[in-house]
Amino acid sequence: MKIHHHPLSGHAHRVVLFASLLGLEHELVEVDLQAGAHKKPEFLAISPFGQVPALEDDGVAIADSNAILVYLAKKAGRSDWLPEDALAAARVQRWLSVAAGELAYGPAAARLITVFGAGFNADEVIGRAHALLGKLEQHLADRDWLAADHPTIADVAIYSYIARAPEGNVELSAYPAVNRLLRRIEALPGFVPFAQTPAGLTAKA
Repeated sequence: MKIHHHPLSGHAHRVVLFASLLGLEHELVEVDLQAGAHKKPEFLAISPFGQVPALEDDGVAIADSNAILVYLAKKAGRSDWLPEDALAAARVQRWLSVAAGELAYGPAAARLITVFGAGFNADEVIGRAHALLGKLEQHLADRDWLAADHPTIADVAIYSYIARAPEGNVELSAYPAVNRLLRRIEALPGFVPFAQTPAGLTAKA
């Protein structure tokens, strides 16, 4: 199993993290984004949109981080991480959609400005980040995990960009329940940290 990744990509980290949480043997293949490796034909053959992460396993290639999370959970037969029950599965899917939407256009986008020099409007994406964090804080007020009474791929999908939100000048101190979720995930056996960069509030700490 090969995971094509970049160490500063939160999308890639969620896949690396989940593979480790499952105890799956895997080879990490770093994609040199700065050199344009993600635009080369050999990479586009496994990730047609030219994005990391991408997974190669048993002769198949899968792109998109959330799709890879689903694949790994299913392949490992881990219905604790991805429930079979219709309602429970829908609850997980809801947060995968948040990870692909509000998270990507809020905390992740804010971090893209400071870490990669992206041209987003900082006030706008930081505002989106705090709107999402407020919803997460409210949701987590009376529960330990996002979608069940135990960790699921929903929590894995949300973790990386929330944990590194301060790098995008998004302060987390006003969200104690969110911080407790981060600490719970970090305490799971097999946890691997997401690389930290001296950007945004992290640089000022």
